[in-house]
Amino acid sequence: MGWGVQSFTLAAMAALGEIDRIDYAVHADTHHESAMTYQFAERWTGWLDIRGIKVVTVDNGENEIITNRVGGEIFIPSFTNTPSSNGGQLRRQCTQRWKIAPLRRWLQTNRNGAPVEMWIGISTDEALRMKPSDVKYITHRWPLIELGMSRKDCIKFLETHRLETPSKSACVFCPYHNTYEWRKTKEIKKDWDKAVAIDERIRNVRPPYDLFVHPSRKPLVSVDLRTEEQKGQMRLWDEECTGLCGV
Repeated sequence: MGWGVQSFTLAAMAALGEIDRIDYAVHADTHHESAMTYQFAERWTGWLDIRGIKVVTVDNGENEIITNRVGGEIFIPSFTNTPSSNGGQLRRQCTQRWKIAPLRRWLQTNRNGAPVEMWIGISTDEALRMKPSDVKYITHRWPLIELGMSRKDCIKFLETHRLETPSKSACVFCPYHNTYEWRKTKEIKKDWDKAVAIDERIRNVRPPYDLFVHPSRKPLVSVDLRTEEQKGQMRLWDEECTGLCGV
């Protein structure tokens, strides 16, 4: 339960009886989500609860970005200014540490030896993210894929049932943000300040190369996030959105 469009749609469908009931909707809290995501969760947890959907939040403590080990191990896939033509990028460890590990600890404590069928909110337009479980006691299932639902279909479902559509769920400093997502982050001062602070904090963790959260390998505060129109480029036509940005 990431509290994004797809996972909330999945929980809402179960709450409204559109699909089978679920035992729990488990949210692995990274402590680094947007303020919008936490506010949305606060508004809608009660709505799910009174309809029989128990929301459980798990976490991995404070979820530090950097360890205290010698060499300063860092968990997010930061960009580096290595001498290679395109620079480098560190290995992503955040998902395993901040989401998968605390979720599985909770499952092991509460499943009483029973197998687990884990429903994951992946829609048809991101089917490449589907992966089988790497442990025997968990079987993955993707109900939105089974129903042929895209992200656009999820939004339509929420609108049809007069439910709020959540913003995209992601850490505010995620190096995988596209430019649109960075602009949305900048619109919320608290989120932007945290992203800038993290970007500055990781800069000198892995000498001799600097680290950055933005692929330009520039300090986030100095990255130009303006649209082409804001930069003075005239629009010759209004192109339609393909719906693939920030899925």
